[in-house]
Amino acid sequence: MSDAQTPVLVHDAARPFVKPTHVTALLTALIENDGAAPAVPVADTLKRGGPTVTGTVSRENLWRVQTPQAFRLGYLRDAYEAWPADEEPTDDASVVEHFGGRVFLTPGDPMLMKLTYPEDFEMAERLIGLHRVTRIGQGVDAHRWGPGDAVWLCGVRVEHNQTLVGHSDADAGLHALTDAILGAIGEGDIGEHFPPSDPQWKGAASDRFLRHAVEILTNKGGRIINADVTLICERPKIRPHRDAMRARLAELLDIPLDRVSVKATTTEGMGFTGRQEGLLAQAIVAVDLPA
Repeated sequence: MSDAQTPVLVHDAARPFVKPTHVTALLTALIENDGAAPAVPVADTLKRGGPTVTGTVSRENLWRVQTPQAFRLGYLRDAYEAWPADEEPTDDASVVEHFGGRVFLTPGDPMLMKLTYPEDFEMAERLIGLHRVTRIGQGVDAHRWGPGDAVWLCGVRVEHNQTLVGHSDADAGLHALTDAILGAIGEGDIGEHFPPSDPQWKGAASDRFLRHAVEILTNKGGRIINADVTLICERPKIRPHRDAMRARLAELLDIPLDRVSVKATTTEGMGFTGRQEGLLAQAIVAVDLPA
């Protein structure tokens, strides 16, 4: 295809809600026409005059034309060269019309609204919310205690007379949080992405796993709303390290600190955590995704 026949789309950046279906309809219409533009019929009654009405205008065959608009590159260039230098066109379709071109109107969309005034942006924010969904994910992880002098919890090194045993750094808090994010977006669990049988993850810092889950979420157009982690153990004491853990999680998740919670509890001596055989972590996250 020569440059002159190359289809081009001319779009007003003030209309941010373009969909693939809009583009497909325009390119299809361009096959047999010199130009194409999305349009919606005028629904309001039109009055002439102001402030005093001098007449009513018929709405028949009146359309509100939107963008993007589609043309053949060569035809659009020729049309602009022929446009009167002392006049200002209202849109590219009017330039092609003036040149004698045939412009086809494809179905427009109220979502192709033009953002001009402050109230337009307020409406756009509401519309964005209507086209997103909130999902909840839960993660659970446990590791047994073993010989050591420190333990990693929620990305923070805590001095302790034992450590958690695992293939990586055994940060149960980060593991549970990673699983919660993967669960919320239907991407399996941490073992599928980082198999314990793979030697490259031996001793690995668990923040790598969490960053990976966040990256998958981001690539899907999603974002984390909030995260809540609960550490269940008799020792070590979590409260002295809680602020540092929250700050580290907020950094890794790239969300404000007030959207991160780290809590701790015991089982009053019951179960494997009560017998101090291991530590259990639970995490819940809420994520926001395109519908």
